[in-house]
Amino acid sequence: MKLLKQYTLYLIRWQLSTPILAVVLILLTNTNQWVATIIANLIGGLLFFWVDKFIFKSSILTPRWEIKEDAECADCGHKGHGYRIVEWMSYDKSKDKEPKYRCHDCREEKFKKVENLVKNGA
Repeated sequence: MKLLKQYTLYLIRWQLSTPILAVVLILLTNTNQWVATIIANLIGGLLFFWVDKFIFKSSILTPRWEIKEDAECADCGHKGHGYRIVEWMSYDKSKDKEPKYRCHDCREEKFKKVENLVKNGA
């Protein structure tokens, strides 16, 4: 699902680059075709690098998780690998002084709750 979202955003971004690069090529019509194309692609790279970085690295699309070994689950008390969502859109527990970790099973329930909070803008 995440890859599909990223791919869809990337295809939209790709289409948005066409008119921008076309304008550059039109402005450089009196220039050598190869030079104009190189300049247009450099301008496109300067602009769209940041958009692509957002698409593939954004915490808006995917949550940032923290994993801790030998953690006690805050919900069921199971000891083992503990997971917690640190940051995702408006949800930010990066400065939490007492982080709560959850086992593999309980993290799914917590993830659903956080997902609902994020979707509702909380």
